[in-house]
Amino acid sequence: MLADQFMPRFWEIDFVRGVAILMMVQFHFMWDLNYFGFIEVSLYTGFWGVFQKATAGLFLALVGVTFALKHGLGRETDVFVAVKSGALIFSGGMLLTLFTFILYREQFIYFGILHLIGVSRVLAIPFAKWKYLNLIIAAAVIALPATIPLQYIQVSALVWLGLAVPSPTLDFFPVLPWFGAVLIGIFVGNTFYKGGRPTMLNLGYEPRVVRFVGLLGKNSLAIYFLHQLVLFPLVLAASAVL
Repeated sequence: MLADQFMPRFWEIDFVRGVAILMMVQFHFMWDLNYFGFIEVSLYTGFWGVFQKATAGLFLALVGVTFALKHGLGRETDVFVAVKSGALIFSGGMLLTLFTFILYREQFIYFGILHLIGVSRVLAIPFAKWKYLNLIIAAAVIALPATIPLQYIQVSALVWLGLAVPSPTLDFFPVLPWFGAVLIGIFVGNTFYKGGRPTMLNLGYEPRVVRFVGLLGKNSLAIYFLHQLVLFPLVLAASAVL
């Protein structure tokens, strides 16, 4: 999700991140419309359920890609640096926890996608150099909770791992299975950006047609935090008028 301002920019990564941010805004707009009764659709099953999971999976894969890039440039080899980076993102998640606890106490976000990204930055350290082995581990991480009901182990302190049934929340992304998407992203990063440089894509200059979407990708964190501050009041105002 997050673009690192100290890394070389690759327009194709910014573009894909911009697509993901547009998908997220679209989904949250649908959530707002649903919340205020303009529409009645199931957002977590069927088409929109797949759409939501695809959006999250794309963001998390990009986390893995950028992690591999930073490692290739020698910027994630220091455990302290990786932990500091993860802690910063996790802190952003805690701000969201506080915000949602104030507004939606019965469904506040206690381990959403920002929390997961922060934790994943640390969990990814041992996997930074691997390629195909990451795909194998990713398949296991994704398949395990799909085949074994791990959440019914019911260890409340490990709900963030996926080892307990979550309490009602607006956003929940446990390590199992979602860390698998990060591992896939590390595989992609190590395959196409070996040593922090493009090795197979060779996409060259940035086409003008994708610059706007790429600009969104470059500012994904700001958009993540601010878009609902715009959308929610607008839909609220519309509901009050109509």
